[in-house]
Amino acid sequence: MGGKLTLSVVDQSPVRQGGTAADALRETIALAVATEKLGYKRFWVAEHHNLPGFAGTTPEIMIGQIAARTSTIRVGSGGVMLSHYSALKVAETFRVLESLYPGRIDLGIGRAPGSDPRTTAALAYPGGVRDINYFPEQVDDVIAYLADTLDPAHPFAEVHAGPTPTTMPEVWLLGSGFDSAYLAAQRGLPFSYAHFFGIGVEHGPAIVDSYRNQFRPSTFLSESKVNIAVQVLCAETEEEAKRLAASRNLVRLRIVLGRRSGVPSVEEALAYPYTPQERAFIVEHNRTMVDGNPQQVKEKLEAIANLYQTTDLSVVTICYDFVARVRSYELVAEVCGLKG
Repeated sequence: MGGKLTLSVVDQSPVRQGGTAADALRETIALAVATEKLGYKRFWVAEHHNLPGFAGTTPEIMIGQIAARTSTIRVGSGGVMLSHYSALKVAETFRVLESLYPGRIDLGIGRAPGSDPRTTAALAYPGGVRDINYFPEQVDDVIAYLADTLDPAHPFAEVHAGPTPTTMPEVWLLGSGFDSAYLAAQRGLPFSYAHFFGIGVEHGPAIVDSYRNQFRPSTFLSESKVNIAVQVLCAETEEEAKRLAASRNLVRLRIVLGRRSGVPSVEEALAYPYTPQERAFIVEHNRTMVDGNPQQVKEKLEAIANLYQTTDLSVVTICYDFVARVRSYELVAEVCGLKG
């Protein structure tokens, strides 16, 4: 697809082995400050639970911290896992954020739990785990609370979310499947596809096409709007990018194997004795990653933009060294012509 790329950031607050979660959270804030200066459009923070390699459990708190230290970049959730929470509480949280930072807040809503079944149960306790079939209704309620448009027949029609900001957060639906795409289309909401998950991405273009084909204009959006989140690691040379990516590859493998750990050093990752099956997993995993020198990364990002027919991409970068992480975003911004 022709046209200059618009780039944003999705950050998962990765924790280094030997480092602390506090380090990871502070680095996320520092990365937001840096990427704003580089010309990135949005900075979204993720929600994960019971994963020691990721420190971001409460995106709403991080959004406030990041927005307070920046001035122009949009800040949001990538995303809030709505199935864990009440629609009213989520709406009020984001109304507070929008009141403090009007015109800069995004509420990205995710359908997945962002955790394992036991942790999902713990988040709901002493209540029961919510039936995911109620998720569309929860989305409707969040939007209605934000816009103060609850149906008079709604059981909580007399309840109004506070405070009342002068503007409304931009609501996105996030997902990696047809269900989320369909819901975003039916509600007339923008859709962010999680290409960076690396799972089922062969269906990604069809999922995004289904969103566009079924899109119904709403009071929030007159035509479909698509963002694609991509895993990227850029360095001055292809060799260095692949070396840095070894840490990300090993932590991904450990997550799949159920081994709790932070992001390992490059040296540990390179020395890891991969079995043939594990090596095959890494090769398959890397098939959807965008790693390389600046020109290689630019070409791969443009190919993904063409594949999904959108110039709106988000960059997810995980590596052991924070300086290398920031440098990756700098190189991408420079080669893609972002203007800070």
